[in-house]
Amino acid sequence: MFDFMRRLMYGRYGNDSLNQFLMIAGLFLAALWSFVRIDGLAIGIVVLLFLCYFRMFSRNIAQRQKENQKFLSLWLPAKKQIEGAWLRFKDRKTHRYFKCKCCKTYLRVPRGKGKINIKCPKCGNQFVKKT
Repeated sequence: MFDFMRRLMYGRYGNDSLNQFLMIAGLFLAALWSFVRIDGLAIGIVVLLFLCYFRMFSRNIAQRQKENQKFLSLWLPAKKQIEGAWLRFKDRKTHRYFKCKCCKTYLRVPRGKGKINIKCPKCGNQFVKKT
């Protein structure tokens, strides 16, 4: 069985980040569809899974790599923002976060220290805030 799969995938693109995203989006839509039976949602699931398997079994490796790089250039900044927001949410009881007006960097300071002078380590901007 393993030899059959290895021979089948020889010369084909395989899996990448875009395929994983398409698969997870398809599974999410399938879970949503199990609660809300909308025909358009079912068609969307089939299209996502078809696209995922089309990319996986494709022999045009260069084109699939370009698609994946385009996806990563859009996805990674959004993923970074989501992870940063999640970390700020987890720290909300012990720390305050302020955004530097000059460079838009988030600065973390401990809660309950009163008014403090905050200096941005990236650009050197200083401002006074209440924690």
